[in-house]
Amino acid sequence: MSQRVEHGDWQTPPELAAACVARLVAAGVSPRTVLEPTCGRGAFLAAARDAWPRARLVGHELRADYVEDARATGAEVHQTDFFDADWDALTRDLEPPVLVLGNPPWVTSAALGALGSSNRPRARVAGVSGLDAVTGRSNFDVSEHVVARLLDAFEGEDFTLAMLLKTAVARRIAERRAVGGEVRGIDARRWFGAAVDGALVTASPGPRRWKRFSTLDALEPTATWGVVDGTLTLDLDAFERTRTLAGTSDPAWRSGIKHDAAAVMELARDGAGWRSRAGGAVSIEADRIHPLFKGGDLARGIEAPTRGVIVTQTRLGEPTAWMREALPRTWAYLEAHRAALDGRKSRIYRGQPDFAMFGVGAYAFAPFKVAVAGLYPDLAFRLVGPHDGKPTLLDDTCYFLPFEARADAERALRALSSEAARAFFAARTFVDAKRPVTKQLLMALDWRRVASG
Repeated sequence: MSQRVEHGDWQTPPELAAACVARLVAAGVSPRTVLEPTCGRGAFLAAARDAWPRARLVGHELRADYVEDARATGAEVHQTDFFDADWDALTRDLEPPVLVLGNPPWVTSAALGALGSSNRPRARVAGVSGLDAVTGRSNFDVSEHVVARLLDAFEGEDFTLAMLLKTAVARRIAERRAVGGEVRGIDARRWFGAAVDGALVTASPGPRRWKRFSTLDALEPTATWGVVDGTLTLDLDAFERTRTLAGTSDPAWRSGIKHDAAAVMELARDGAGWRSRAGGAVSIEADRIHPLFKGGDLARGIEAPTRGVIVTQTRLGEPTAWMREALPRTWAYLEAHRAALDGRKSRIYRGQPDFAMFGVGAYAFAPFKVAVAGLYPDLAFRLVGPHDGKPTLLDDTCYFLPFEARADAERALRALSSEAARAFFAARTFVDAKRPVTKQLLMALDWRRVASG
């Protein structure tokens, strides 16, 4: 997807704007005021003018040249920085019902920063704090911030919001905001050259149910999203049928190890030895090399691990300086790549011992694990046992249940692979999500209840 910095650069083709507005007309939307908060050159304002000639049209746009273009539609267009604007004040005199229309930028806050844009949100999206905030979840989509701010401004008012968004953003809005509506798929690659799932998302006050349509003009929804106990579910009917299996997993699901330096820390077999992408042949002590499965290995059904990982700690925050004397070749190798390890961007490594890792603890070294890849929606659970006399570790694209006894792991695997468990997960898994399998999803199933059923 091309990354564009200013609001108006993510332009809506007039044909798409017209098709979206036609869909709103067909749904009975009839506004007295149409507001487009990031209007660009005014494609949506022009379509709204033709559909609702008596409505007041109001646009806001950052770029002065686009403001002039948008005014040619006959709308009132103001030069406004969305992120500095007082939207409570700007929306106060808009006669209801109001249609909030548009196509906010499909970029993340981090992407804007990387591109050097000063025009970006100054606050994190709601609901992200703690470790999640420093490990990436606070890198939110700008469009999500835009929609959230507008929903706040119109709370308690008679409004409809209709915007082109990533489907992933639509899901987060559905889960976090007390509104309902529709999500109608568009061909984002055709219209924007974007390799993501996009949709026309229509939201208004009412029950938190969202009909999902495959296309703009589809007559029947493919599913109905809903929020149950604070969690968005893919299919409300299927959710209710499997509700009796809900609970909390025991033991808890864990993420694999996190080191953010695969070229240095992960090793590949080289005959009887090892090789790394960062340094070629690696001659270090075997003490801290463990067999490793990555998510792709699990998904492909690889039987025995062909990778290794250097483990610098067995628990969070454990000192590492002891390796200097006890494992001099391992220490020398890590020192040779200190620049890469010290240069890891995540804040979680700040203030930690040299060459620190995360996702380490007694659970990581359990001899038996039931594991699943987080990036693959088919939930192919695998039994992972020791290899070459050492526990096999998982990387941070995996989740796993740790067990001391093989029989306990086998029992969990049977339960998780059962038809009942598959139905439970299918009702709650968004297959088009960047990470369709999450810890929250896995923890929601009481697999012991399945095993005893």
